[in-house]
Amino acid sequence: MSIALGLGERIYATCYEDFPEEVIHWAKIALLDYVGVTLAGSLEPAPCIVERTMVGPSATGPSRVIGRNYHASISDAAMINGASSHVLDFDDCSNTIGGHPTVSILPALIALAEDVRASGKALILAYVMGYEVEARIGRAVNFHHYEKGWHPTATIGVFGCAAACSKLLELNAQQIANAIAIAASLASGLKVNFGTMVKSLHVGHCARNGLLAAQLAREGFDASMLAFEHKQGFFNVFNGEGTYKAECVLEGWAQPYDILRPGIAIKQYPCCASTHPAVDATITLVKQYGLTPAKVAKLESWTHKRRLNHTNRPDPRTALDAKFSVQYCVSRAVMHGSVSLEHFENNAHTDATARSMLTKVFAAPYTDAQFPPENHFGAEVRITTTDGKVHSHKVDQPHGRTTNNPLSAQMLKAKFASCASRVMKADDIERLYELLQGIEHCKDIRQLTDAMKVSDDVRKADVPARAA
Repeated sequence: MSIALGLGERIYATCYEDFPEEVIHWAKIALLDYVGVTLAGSLEPAPCIVERTMVGPSATGPSRVIGRNYHASISDAAMINGASSHVLDFDDCSNTIGGHPTVSILPALIALAEDVRASGKALILAYVMGYEVEARIGRAVNFHHYEKGWHPTATIGVFGCAAACSKLLELNAQQIANAIAIAASLASGLKVNFGTMVKSLHVGHCARNGLLAAQLAREGFDASMLAFEHKQGFFNVFNGEGTYKAECVLEGWAQPYDILRPGIAIKQYPCCASTHPAVDATITLVKQYGLTPAKVAKLESWTHKRRLNHTNRPDPRTALDAKFSVQYCVSRAVMHGSVSLEHFENNAHTDATARSMLTKVFAAPYTDAQFPPENHFGAEVRITTTDGKVHSHKVDQPHGRTTNNPLSAQMLKAKFASCASRVMKADDIERLYELLQGIEHCKDIRQLTDAMKVSDDVRKADVPARAA
């Protein structure tokens, strides 16, 4: 049996009732986090440009453009919402995928769910199926795929999106297999564009392509069932012979679901996840010893070489570039004891104190003596103060990185409310939060998206500074 057909049969056979309660719990957390970061991201220049390019003032359709008070076609909504969801780099992560699992799926899935008037349970079922497909392919191709320069959020995410949309459309096993195989020819995204608007475009493009693959398959469009394992298929072309393990895709399916173990990672900070362990370590030292930029003579940061490859940016030139600078992120951690959205807005990266602090930061890859070779999520930070004292701290992985080290319910709600407050009023945010908490009881997903109506007064106050 081919991989595509094997996936199709497993997806087709899975029902909502098959899920353990814990899987549903984490799917709801992912949905909550997605809605929050997408609402906040909708203000940013990148999705605003995508919006202006794709839709006009008379746009109509069944699907809400999140952060706006109008609807568009399913495809356009998926594209714009995808860009909004990822532009802040505040969305969830997956160790297995080596990227961001939810934003690959939900922009298209929610837009499609509005059109077919799907229930909350149907949305959760389709989402978990998409997540599992992404994770399975991630197990097969990473970390060679990641290190080669592909952006797995998009190149792997397109399969998850196609699978999820296919499940929501109630396609049969062969049709689902066709959708996944079609998606193999729609995969794209290069890591060279990290730190630019194109990174968020990857996600919008992925969402639109995954949706398209499912829609084509529904209409009888076919594709090669050897899209993965053929000598000119996805594995050999995107990875290369001998750099993948095809058997990982189907073996042990959903035992357990990847969203549960190792689990989904929810971000505390709106910047590249590869900077987070160093930020955690820095904040610990700042709070423990009362450090400020004036007291710091030197800050040394060690992270895994795979993660430092794209975060070693001692002189960030733009706000998006700063999100991928471990030097900038730990500088802000010293300055504030936190890292927040405001630190990447309105040319904050040019702040005089931040620029001065950057000159004191030195980043390097850590050695096997610092962390075990299998750990690529750790960091060590050592701070030398102006009076000659040396303080150091190590973290094995950042808080929230796996389901074994989760953010509290209070932290999750606070993040959601902070993000949503950029476009919504407090009472509306609370109502939306309650709907998300009980999404499995929702009979029509439009109940949820109708509650995403934004306040023009709140939004207009913020737009000129962020989307000019």
